[in-house]
Amino acid sequence: MVIRIRDKADLWTLLMPPTVWALHFLFCYLVAAVHCAKKGGINLAEPSSGASFAPLAEVRPLVAIGTAVALALIVVSAWQAWRHWGAGTEDPPHDAATPEDRQHFLGLATLLLSGLSFASVIFIALPAFLITDCR
Repeated sequence: MVIRIRDKADLWTLLMPPTVWALHFLFCYLVAAVHCAKKGGINLAEPSSGASFAPLAEVRPLVAIGTAVALALIVVSAWQAWRHWGAGTEDPPHDAATPEDRQHFLGLATLLLSGLSFASVIFIALPAFLITDCR
Protein backbone atom coordinates (compact mmCIF):
# COMPACT_ATOMS: atom_id res chain seq x y z
CA MET A 1 0.00 0.00 0.00
CA VAL A 2 1.41 3.35 -1.00
CA ILE A 3 0.62 6.27 1.28
CA ARG A 4 0.25 9.37 -0.80
CA ILE A 5 1.11 12.54 1.05
CA ARG A 6 -1.29 15.23 -0.10
CA ASP A 7 -0.28 18.83 -0.60
CA LYS A 8 -3.77 20.11 0.15
CA ALA A 9 -6.24 18.93 2.76
CA ASP A 10 -9.69 17.82 1.74
CA LEU A 11 -12.48 15.74 3.22
CA TRP A 12 -10.64 12.50 2.43
CA THR A 13 -7.77 13.50 4.68
CA LEU A 14 -10.28 14.48 7.37
CA LEU A 15 -12.00 11.09 7.18
CA MET A 16 -8.86 8.94 7.17
CA PRO A 17 -8.24 8.65 10.96
CA PRO A 18 -11.83 7.68 11.90
CA THR A 19 -11.93 5.25 8.98
CA VAL A 20 -8.72 3.58 10.17
CA TRP A 21 -10.22 3.37 13.67
CA ALA A 22 -13.44 1.81 12.35
CA LEU A 23 -11.54 -0.77 10.29
CA HIS A 24 -9.34 -1.58 13.30
CA PHE A 25 -12.45 -1.98 15.47
CA LEU A 26 -13.99 -4.34 12.92
CA PHE A 27 -10.75 -6.31 12.54
CA CYS A 28 -10.19 -6.80 16.28
CA TYR A 29 -13.70 -7.90 17.06
CA LEU A 30 -14.00 -10.16 14.02
CA VAL A 31 -10.71 -11.90 14.86
CA ALA A 32 -11.80 -12.43 18.47
CA ALA A 33 -15.32 -13.54 17.52
CA VAL A 34 -14.14 -16.07 14.95
CA HIS A 35 -11.52 -17.43 17.36
CA CYS A 36 -14.01 -17.74 20.22
CA ALA A 37 -16.65 -19.33 17.97
CA LYS A 38 -14.23 -21.96 16.68
CA LYS A 39 -12.34 -22.76 19.88
CA GLY A 40 -14.57 -21.29 22.57
CA GLY A 41 -15.59 -24.50 24.29
CA ILE A 42 -19.09 -23.18 24.86
CA ASN A 43 -21.80 -25.84 24.98
CA LEU A 44 -25.24 -24.27 24.66
CA ALA A 45 -27.01 -27.61 25.21
CA GLU A 46 -25.43 -27.97 28.65
CA PRO A 47 -24.42 -24.50 29.83
CA SER A 48 -23.38 -25.69 33.28
CA SER A 49 -21.12 -28.48 32.03
CA GLY A 50 -18.04 -26.71 33.38
CA ALA A 51 -16.30 -26.54 30.01
CA SER A 52 -13.21 -24.40 29.87
CA PHE A 53 -13.13 -21.35 27.66
CA ALA A 54 -10.55 -20.89 24.91
CA PRO A 55 -7.66 -18.59 25.80
CA LEU A 56 -7.11 -15.45 23.74
CA ALA A 57 -3.35 -16.04 23.45
CA GLU A 58 -3.62 -16.84 19.72
CA VAL A 59 -5.55 -13.63 19.06
CA ARG A 60 -3.08 -11.27 20.76
CA PRO A 61 -0.38 -11.26 18.04
CA LEU A 62 -2.95 -10.54 15.32
CA VAL A 63 -4.48 -7.72 17.35
CA ALA A 64 -1.00 -6.34 18.11
CA ILE A 65 -0.04 -6.29 14.43
CA GLY A 66 -3.38 -4.75 13.43
CA THR A 67 -3.01 -2.14 16.15
CA ALA A 68 0.53 -1.26 15.08
CA VAL A 69 -0.59 -0.82 11.46
CA ALA A 70 -3.59 1.30 12.48
CA LEU A 71 -1.50 3.50 14.78
CA ALA A 72 1.13 3.98 12.06
CA LEU A 73 -1.52 5.08 9.56
CA ILE A 74 -3.02 7.48 12.10
CA VAL A 75 0.41 8.95 12.88
CA VAL A 76 1.02 9.51 9.15
CA SER A 77 -2.36 11.22 8.93
CA ALA A 78 -1.57 13.37 11.98
CA TRP A 79 1.79 14.38 10.52
CA GLN A 80 0.10 15.33 7.27
CA ALA A 81 -2.56 17.28 9.20
CA TRP A 82 0.18 19.10 11.13
CA ARG A 83 1.65 20.24 7.82
CA HIS A 84 -1.75 21.35 6.52
CA TRP A 85 -2.44 23.25 9.71
CA GLY A 86 0.78 25.15 9.17
CA ALA A 87 2.47 23.57 12.20
CA GLY A 88 0.43 25.79 14.46
CA THR A 89 1.85 29.05 13.13
CA GLU A 90 -1.53 30.80 13.17
CA ASP A 91 -4.06 30.72 15.98
CA PRO A 92 -7.63 29.56 15.39
CA PRO A 93 -10.37 30.32 14.48
CA HIS A 94 -9.76 29.65 10.83
CA ASP A 95 -13.17 30.83 9.70
CA ALA A 96 -12.47 33.12 6.76
CA ALA A 97 -13.63 32.02 3.32
CA THR A 98 -10.11 31.77 1.91
CA PRO A 99 -8.29 28.68 0.65
CA GLU A 100 -5.53 29.24 3.21
CA ASP A 101 -7.95 29.31 6.15
CA ARG A 102 -9.73 26.26 4.75
CA GLN A 103 -6.41 24.39 4.74
CA HIS A 104 -5.68 25.47 8.31
CA PHE A 105 -9.16 24.46 9.47
CA LEU A 106 -9.07 21.04 7.79
CA GLY A 107 -5.55 20.48 9.11
CA LEU A 108 -6.55 21.31 12.68
CA ALA A 109 -9.74 19.23 12.50
CA THR A 110 -7.81 16.27 11.07
CA LEU A 111 -5.13 16.62 13.74
CA LEU A 112 -7.76 16.55 16.49
CA LEU A 113 -9.50 13.55 14.90
CA SER A 114 -6.13 11.81 14.64
CA GLY A 115 -5.58 12.22 18.37
CA LEU A 116 -9.05 10.90 19.16
CA SER A 117 -8.62 7.98 16.75
CA PHE A 118 -5.18 7.15 18.19
CA ALA A 119 -6.61 6.90 21.71
CA SER A 120 -9.62 4.94 20.44
CA VAL A 121 -7.43 2.37 18.69
CA ILE A 122 -5.49 1.79 21.91
CA PHE A 123 -8.69 1.36 23.92
CA ILE A 124 -10.13 -1.06 21.34
CA ALA A 125 -6.98 -3.22 21.54
CA LEU A 126 -6.86 -3.33 25.36
CA PRO A 127 -9.47 -6.09 25.89
CA ALA A 128 -7.42 -8.53 23.81
CA PHE A 129 -4.52 -8.04 26.22
CA LEU A 130 -6.44 -7.73 29.49
CA ILE A 131 -9.05 -10.49 29.09
CA THR A 132 -7.64 -13.98 29.37
CA ASP A 133 -10.29 -16.13 27.70
CA CYS A 134 -13.52 -16.18 25.67
CA ARG A 135 -16.15 -15.57 28.35
